[in-house]
Amino acid sequence: MSTTAVGRRPSWRLIWMLPAGLGLLAGLDAGLLLLGLPAPVAAARLPQVHGMLLVLGVVGTLIALERATALDRWWGYLAPGLLGLGGIALLTPAVPLLLAKGIVVAGSAAFTLVYLPLWRRQYDAATLTQLVGAALALAGSVIWLGQDDFARVVPWMIGFVVLTIAAERVELARITMGPGAGTRLLVHAWLLTAALVVGLAAPTAGAILLGLVLLALTAWLIVHDVARRTIRAGGVTRYMAACILAGYAWLALAGLVLLLGAPTSPHRYDAVVHAVFLGYTFSMIMAHATTILPAVLRVDVPFRAAFWIPAVLLQLALIARIWIGDGLGLVDGWRWGGVLGVAALLLLVLTAVLSAVASSASKRRGTT
Repeated sequence: MSTTAVGRRPSWRLIWMLPAGLGLLAGLDAGLLLLGLPAPVAAARLPQVHGMLLVLGVVGTLIALERATALDRWWGYLAPGLLGLGGIALLTPAVPLLLAKGIVVAGSAAFTLVYLPLWRRQYDAATLTQLVGAALALAGSVIWLGQDDFARVVPWMIGFVVLTIAAERVELARITMGPGAGTRLLVHAWLLTAALVVGLAAPTAGAILLGLVLLALTAWLIVHDVARRTIRAGGVTRYMAACILAGYAWLALAGLVLLLGAPTSPHRYDAVVHAVFLGYTFSMIMAHATTILPAVLRVDVPFRAAFWIPAVLLQLALIARIWIGDGLGLVDGWRWGGVLGVAALLLLVLTAVLSAVASSASKRRGTT
């Protein structure tokens, strides 16, 4: 049997994953420092850039790489390149923080521009929603450029990840959601943007409006997403559905907390941030890891039962951190939840790598 019949060589796009991988490790390291725990690296700037590093340096780079692959133009790869470079710059004490932030802004601008030709290809509402999400990321990075309080940037980053992931779900489930799904999603996108604008002048009113939009969007997605039915299936289909529905649950929780107003208290802020960026975002990443990575990197990552372990561990981590730690005010629950969250993400990476390596080894044996 020939090599081409059993597999493909990994894509050169894997290079763009390296800064994101380093950013993830550094972000998790910073998470341990913020928990007051010992960490492998104790760089002073890590906790300060922790949020933006994970949202744009890691998640933004991965999504930008996926979109650049879809665009299939050389200049599209400037977006993941700049966002990855910005993440590395944020980690490097020798690079002035303002310059590192400027690179992140440039990466966000390039990311936003990638969506313009993608939208012009078919004038699709779901793609336009992703364009709005990228523009919110750009706006948030510009706001962060002028000050160091990441809390002011959080609502804009929430808009970015929520709209981008929701739009991708609509693209994948367009048949079951119906032809008008993209338009309804776009309405939610404009309402979310309006809530962010209101929040600039009136943070409490803006937070309440954002919470209402998140709850409305989550309810609509749960009702129409095919995951509600495929959870009854088996194998990878059930795994994906479980991760997706768990992500929606955490997004709904963030919406409920925001109904109380701007999350100024440490417990409410921690709950909103980790419900969205860890519960919603990484649950969705876990759900699609075995389909997106092969499409972008040409690396087969077959689903294995072991993928359930980091997925379940992540949910337990969030329950401990948000429900027990933030909700009941128990520091040990908050801290153990943080540690389990770090372990879940590291285990996800390890599981994906081992699955890819095992698949590659199996194919090589098939050629002999």
